[in-house]
This record gives sequence, structure tokens and C-alpha cells, in this order.
Amino acid sequence: MPEDGLLEVGRVVKPHGLAGEVVVDVWSEPDLRLAPGTSVLTDDGPLEVAAARPHQGRYLVRFAGVDDRAGAEALRGRALLAEPLETPGVLWVHQLIGAQAVQLDGRVLGTVVAVEPNPASDLLVLDGGGLVPLRFVTEVDPGARVVVDAPEGLVD
Repeated sequence: MPEDGLLEVGRVVKPHGLAGEVVVDVWSEPDLRLAPGTSVLTDDGPLEVAAARPHQGRYLVRFAGVDDRAGAEALRGRALLAEPLETPGVLWVHQLIGAQAVQLDGRVLGTVVAVEPNPASDLLVLDGGGLVPLRFVTEVDPGARVVVDAPEGLVD
């Protein structure tokens, strides 16, 4: 997780057209993160969203003050950072990283070091190399403990 409690909520992929729009991959509440007037942070400072619209599974975004292709090109590859949102019932990756994974019987499986996307179910990556499908997580104490009800032999 980036410093100061900020999360990477998206990334500029490339310019789109000649008027300063960019293609953005966004993975956190696009309706809130990309609403006109909101700001996201980059390594070079804040960017204010002037307009955004869905486009082929991504978003086309125009940031205030970026009015041409050269300005859009300068944003290529930039991480977009923002404060975490507290959404009841929703888990975020940063809440799982560092948590101790334990089986229902109390057996420690390891520490969660990453979460890998997977079509069937995202996977908790444990420090010992084990992979646990997120669908087997029954309880989460963010950052501290994840209780897993995995079938026998899945993580061994």
C-alpha cells in the first residue's frame, strides 16, 4: 500500500484522441473516484477529474488542465491514489494483507502477503506459498486475522 494510508485506485493506461483524454483502469468505486470535481493524487500532485465515461471495460477520463495529447501522454502509466473508502460489507485487499490466516480449528496457515485475481475466486497468497480461494474465508478481522473453512488438504 502506498505511504500515508493512500490506496492505488487506478492507473492511467494511455492517451485517447487529441483533446487530452486518457484511458484509465480503475478498480475502486469508479462512480465515486471519477466523479467530476473529485481529485486523485499522483507522484506529481493532485489531478482533478473534469469528466469521465465508461469505454470498453475501462474509463475515458479528462483531467482539468490536461487539454492536449502531449499533456495526456505525460500521464501515461501514472498510479492514481486516493483515501480508502469505508463501505460496509466490502473487503479491500489492503485489509487482508498482513492478516494471519487460520483454519476453523485454529491451525495457523500463514500470513497473507498478497491477493491474486482469479476467475473462479480471488486467491489469498500466504507467506509459505499456499493459495486459499477467497470464497473459503468465513471471517475477517482486517489486518489481523482471516478465518478459513477450506477443505482438508487444500492448503497443506
